[in-house]
Amino acid sequence: MTRQRFISRLGILTASVFAFTTVSTTSADPLPGRDILKFSQRPMLATTLVGPDGQTEVFNGHDELSTAWSFYNQQIPGGPLDFAGYRGEFMADDFADKFASPVVHVKWWGSYLNQLTNPGLGGVDKFLISFESDIPADPLTGFSRPGEPLLNQVVRLDPDGVLTPGEGTFTEIIAHPVSVDGPIYEYNAELHLGKEFFQEPDTVYWLKIVALVDVEPGVDPNNPDANVIRWGWHNRDYTIMDPLASTPPAVFPGEHIQGFLPAAGGDIPIWHFQDDSVNGFVQVTPSDMGGLQMPDVVQDVLGPQHYLPPWDGPSLIAQYSKDLAFELYTVPEPAAMTLLCLGALAIMSRRH
Repeated sequence: MTRQRFISRLGILTASVFAFTTVSTTSADPLPGRDILKFSQRPMLATTLVGPDGQTEVFNGHDELSTAWSFYNQQIPGGPLDFAGYRGEFMADDFADKFASPVVHVKWWGSYLNQLTNPGLGGVDKFLISFESDIPADPLTGFSRPGEPLLNQVVRLDPDGVLTPGEGTFTEIIAHPVSVDGPIYEYNAELHLGKEFFQEPDTVYWLKIVALVDVEPGVDPNNPDANVIRWGWHNRDYTIMDPLASTPPAVFPGEHIQGFLPAAGGDIPIWHFQDDSVNGFVQVTPSDMGGLQMPDVVQDVLGPQHYLPPWDGPSLIAQYSKDLAFELYTVPEPAAMTLLCLGALAIMSRRH
């Protein structure tokens, strides 16, 4: 960077720090006047498809388990059980966009897989959000998958249902009342100050979102009769293109049409980004530096996911790779520089 450009950006940074720190607007959604949408895979909510015979059907999608439950270790035989973190299954999906500015806000959709049979379970009060590198598909596996966790954090339910910039909380509202898994919820999360995800443009990354659920020692959450929360991540509406996602030649295949559904009056394109979403085993444990707010994440990928009829579409949809429903938001320049400065201060304050 040249000296002149550095001085110019320093002046902008000083002004924008003042502007950012004086913002008092709060909201339960992406913050008005600040957030800019940078990647969007909309959820399947009452999506109407017309078949070859001209008949219409409505599809609400389905959800895949992405929940980890607390587990405990016994340091001394016969001694007390100590909280050791969370273990369970995850879902993750890849993304890439054309922006160089950071992710500050994440929106996603999901449901409680056993809420219909256990209406008194309550809701999730914390989620793991993890941004990870990409391992491209290879001849051995045949599918791409998340690699090294680059930045992760735990966001907690906002007690007031109102988000504030950089506070690391999320909100939950009903987005659609009906699906095979029950009501579909919309989630909005403000990432922690100093934990924004600074990404490179036109670079493939993975997003992992996992509900973290506390259970009593001795409870086996894998037991079908266990009275525990089982949260699932909702799938994308593949009839809606994301114009913000990266495309060839920068990213291949990027956002593309992976096939068509026959329909009267013209086939319906199936939009898809890059490769399959995947599921696997995940373990989340407190880190030495950041505790549970910035945990250590270990994963073992099990395999790719596809759409499922009859919830996601007609029988033909089963052959197509599945995307998950989420949106990423950024801030305009020079606010990104502001976040970098404030984040550095926040990190330094945690180290002292």
